[in-house]
Amino acid sequence: MFAQKILVVEDEKVLSSDIRNSLQNLGYSVSETTDSGENAIKTIAETNPHLVLIDICLAGEINGIHVVDIIQNHFHIPVLYLTEYSEDIRLHKKRLSEPFSYVLKPCAERDLKFAIEMALYKHKITQKVQAEKQRLASIIHSMGCAVVVTSASGCIQMMNPIAETLTGWKQNEAYGKDLADVVSLVDKDLDEVMENLATQAIKTGRVLNLPDNCTLISKDGKKIPIGDCVAPIRDADGSISGAVLVFQDITQRKQTEAELLRHACYDTLTGLPNRVLFLDRLRQTIERSKRRNDYRYAVLFLDLDGFKGINDRFGHGIGDDFLVAIARRLELSLRSGDTVARFGGDEFALLLEDIKDVTDATNVAKRIQETLGLPLNLNGHQVFPTASIGIALSGRDYEEPQNLLRDADIAMYRAKRQGKARYGIFS
Repeated sequence: MFAQKILVVEDEKVLSSDIRNSLQNLGYSVSETTDSGENAIKTIAETNPHLVLIDICLAGEINGIHVVDIIQNHFHIPVLYLTEYSEDIRLHKKRLSEPFSYVLKPCAERDLKFAIEMALYKHKITQKVQAEKQRLASIIHSMGCAVVVTSASGCIQMMNPIAETLTGWKQNEAYGKDLADVVSLVDKDLDEVMENLATQAIKTGRVLNLPDNCTLISKDGKKIPIGDCVAPIRDADGSISGAVLVFQDITQRKQTEAELLRHACYDTLTGLPNRVLFLDRLRQTIERSKRRNDYRYAVLFLDLDGFKGINDRFGHGIGDDFLVAIARRLELSLRSGDTVARFGGDEFALLLEDIKDVTDATNVAKRIQETLGLPLNLNGHQVFPTASIGIALSGRDYEEPQNLLRDADIAMYRAKRQGKARYGIFS
């Protein structure tokens, strides 16, 4: 077991010698003593002692207080002040307020040993805590998502680089500010600014997930969809000491979800809703009609006349262009609240909501026939499209969307058997 090295900085020669002898009697190593701040700093740099005993009232160009600041900021070595009983303590009350920060002169060996051992122990514990903090900070800074740590009052204590990038705030700017002032969040579903999530997590003691459509408003006003959660931070005894918000930019995920939804619910050729989305909207309309006795609606099923001939004559590429043009004309024939969908091939379905009576539905069918009948240029050839339309009204007690489509389809085939460019109403 090696003896721990201690440097004594004391300008009273006799006292310095007595302290040195006491330290050696206690088993410590004291290679030399010094009486000035300049020599103390030089000796520390050369010998790297485990602890420095220094007179708090050390005179000279660099006084004792200044020397201690240099030691603690540059050498990170524990320091014990040597002080007289009353006057020094009163004058340097702030410096000497920490437990085990000083030892009284003249120094009894027992008091000296206790003070040194406590100072070394405190330093060891402090180093461990700082190393653990550094390790935790390194982990947080290495994470692939944004991390913001708050105090128990919901004020920011730490931000990692990704959090700085997304919010537009630097950690030194954000430190001590309320979380909601830096991490400004809006719930897009409710169109509401969200309050401090950290205080909510601390109050409830639970992990809180961010809303599905949570948007971060950065310092420069940029809107970024984010996701993840905020959780309370608990001490070893279970007490909540703060909160940690973890989040990430989910712009790419949102775009992917939107693309998947589009593929699942929309026709890739025309961009119109497909059968799945149409049936969902029709189901909602049926439920709405159950809550309102005066709510009427109609389903129109449309089949283009002679589409196979267009494909055979011009090819499938031109046939696709033809379908896209028909889709745009159908959209223009409807009100903004109505729905037109493509079911595949040359079949389209339309949902007319909140109509007064059958006349509204037949007027739409006539308008569609007129719009479709306008000449369409295909590969230099003029084509006059027509369609057969079947209409099913909400007068019956329909429960399932498929039943309405079935009846509209039946009405369409009846109309088609009578000739082109006709509509029929299911009866």
